[in-house]
Amino acid sequence: MNYQNILSETENGITTITINRPSKLNALNRETIQELHNAFEEAEDSSKTKVLIITGSGEKAFVAGADISEFADFSVEEGGKLAAKGQELLFDFVANFSKPVIAAVNGFALGGGLELAMAAHFRIASDNAKMGLPEVSLGVIPGYGGTQRLPQLVGKGRAMELIMTAGMIDANQALQYGLVNHVTTPEELLEFAEKIAGKIMKNSSVAIASAIRAINANFEDGENGFEVEIEEFGNCFGTEDFKEGTQAFLEKRKADFPGK
Repeated sequence: MNYQNILSETENGITTITINRPSKLNALNRETIQELHNAFEEAEDSSKTKVLIITGSGEKAFVAGADISEFADFSVEEGGKLAAKGQELLFDFVANFSKPVIAAVNGFALGGGLELAMAAHFRIASDNAKMGLPEVSLGVIPGYGGTQRLPQLVGKGRAMELIMTAGMIDANQALQYGLVNHVTTPEELLEFAEKIAGKIMKNSSVAIASAIRAINANFEDGENGFEVEIEEFGNCFGTEDFKEGTQAFLEKRKADFPGK
């Protein structure tokens, strides 16, 4: 599929999706959000994709925010629809994606950019990264899941401070907060993400998909995460991956998971 605002390439089981609007610091507009949705859908359906890495083009920004010019004159109704559609198409879609999604945060990740990174299953940042949710400085709040995912990741008090001050934190502070898992140099960022992806791909993709559903259930209203874990755990016993994994363990060999 041809895209105008993103790049998508798959190699050795890893699909790397790059937001490619460097003149706009990779800001998210509606077209880019739709293209990202399409690229993730394509990766979902591809047997060649085992892990996804999402990053931004250039050295300045992962995603510097949403494209404000698109919604500066929106009404109350239009604003609500913008948030709902964006969450459905991209942010919730990524968070609940069945294959592992790693955000490789290079440079600025602000507003919708940080919200996209937080929707990924975990984050790696380059040491020049800056992160924040500055929406209140524009008279609005984060609308793509930021008020929900940031407290889950860093705690309520830190999230309140970051959102209320509209401030930014650097990569090392994000690491201290637990917002990112690792910090690397800009040159090593993608290589490091690919190294982790390689470790992930040695394991059962079916079990990983089950783990994603179980972990996410703990953060969903009306869901009992323990009950979902029990159900997903039981379901694993009916998979070919479970049979291969346990047999390989008993035979003291490396498992060759069929992904079924």
